[in-house]
Amino acid sequence: MKQILTLMVLGMMTACNEGGKNGNNIEVEIKTVEGTIIAELYPDKAPESVKAFLAIADKGLYKRTHFYRILSGDNQPSNAPKAELIQGGLWSRTKARPDLPRIPHETTQQTGLTHAEGTLSLAREEPGSASSEFFITLSDLPGFDFGGENNADGQGYAAFGKVTRGMDIVRKIYRKPETDQYFDPPVMIVDIQRR
Repeated sequence: MKQILTLMVLGMMTACNEGGKNGNNIEVEIKTVEGTIIAELYPDKAPESVKAFLAIADKGLYKRTHFYRILSGDNQPSNAPKAELIQGGLWSRTKARPDLPRIPHETTQQTGLTHAEGTLSLAREEPGSASSEFFITLSDLPGFDFGGENNADGQGYAAFGKVTRGMDIVRKIYRKPETDQYFDPPVMIVDIQRR
């Protein structure tokens, strides 16, 4: 009986670890005016992306920035692959963004992560051009993975974390008024800090 109980406990521990959680993961709080989002970052899988995101957060550069962009089924061209996400970071229409190093592109093929609902990922133009802008997915977006249809270059976006608590806050932000893919007004990120 004792052996069976031990095997059951070991099996449950293994199942927990298969979800991507381990002792090296880092939790962050994304504090917004709408509430707090808790996310887990995966430095073992996406080291460059996590290191760059935390460097910006640790310097306090995300203080008083915004979630400013939204992609929904209603605001994208009818012939384009659809996405549901909110995007935030240092970009602003009114002030210059600090000059930050570019982040080497870590594809989902390299990391083993995917753009499931609640994924944190880096926004970019070309591979290796990401710096401070990130997004959170509101649905599974396989087109954002390596080889997916949302990028003509086929490299996808660099997933590096996942919301563990606060998807209700992400959805609340997602429902805010927008004009031409931009929140009107933007939703303030009070700060992003390690937990």
